[in-house]
This record gives sequence, C-alpha cells and structure tokens, in this order.
Amino acid sequence: MTAQRRPRLNAEPASKQKLRLWIRLLRSTRIIELKVRERLRLEFATTLPKFDVMAALERRPAGMTMTELSRYLMVSNGNVTGIIDRLVAESMVARLPDEKDRRATLVRLTAKGARHFDAMAVAHEAWISEIISEFDSRQTESLIALLDALNPGRCRGDVKAKGKPQLAGD
Repeated sequence: MTAQRRPRLNAEPASKQKLRLWIRLLRSTRIIELKVRERLRLEFATTLPKFDVMAALERRPAGMTMTELSRYLMVSNGNVTGIIDRLVAESMVARLPDEKDRRATLVRLTAKGARHFDAMAVAHEAWISEIISEFDSRQTESLIALLDALNPGRCRGDVKAKGKPQLAGD
C-alpha cells in the first residue's frame, strides 16, 4: 500500500491500539462485504448467503447434511434451511436422502448450480483482487500471516469431528 500512516506521537495503551485495530478490521470487512453483496446482486441476481452456501457445497461434491452445513457456515439450521429452500426452488441445489443415516438429508449442488457457482467464483475472485489491489504480494502474505496468528489451528473450512466449525482459509 502506498499511503503510510504516521505513528501517533503520544503512546497509548496496548488495549487502545488493539481496539483501534479491531475497529479498522471490522470497518474494512464491512466495506468489502457491502461491495461483494452489491456485485452479486447486480451481476448474478443472488445474495451473499446463497453464494456462501454454494461455496461450501462446492467444496464437498458428495454433499453435506444440513447440520454439517450450518456448522461449517457458523449459522443456525433455520438460516440454512431457508437458503437451501430457495436454492432448491432455483434448481441450484438438490436434497437427497443420506444413505448412512435415514433421519438426515444431504444437500449438494446440481449440475446447474455447479456451473452457476463456477461463474460466480471467477467473478468473486476478480472483485476481491480489485478491491484489495492496493496491497502487493508481499503485503498480502504479511497480512495473511498476521491474521492467521489470531486463529491458530483453524484453516481450510474443514468441520472437525466434534462438530466445531473451522474457518475457511485462503
């Protein structure tokens, strides 16, 4: 990034620095999220929650149970059910019986859903690259390493066996 902040002349407590950092992280995340939401709406007539569900299902082609999906996304089963209902109505997702557990239902992308998600994923990657274009490769890697330190052991979107979600990594 070309713009450099001047250090504050008056030293402040570490807790205040960390609070300022948190606010900046939150503000940056919200700005990026708003831009992505708008582009998904305008270019694909979809929502960020639908995109997130489709992204999770794309990583698991055999499908996921609704419970696995809600844990992966860190949202309630009720939230996931409504999104899945809409994606099923659009023929983007199919519900299938779980052969291992007759009480459970698997959800997975349909061929139409996979094609649609692939197009959205390509656009999404380009949008993020554009939005964060101020950072060069070295700065990007530095930020990734610093932020990874906040969540050691959590990466790549896997769901732990005990049901605790792990956050998606790169």
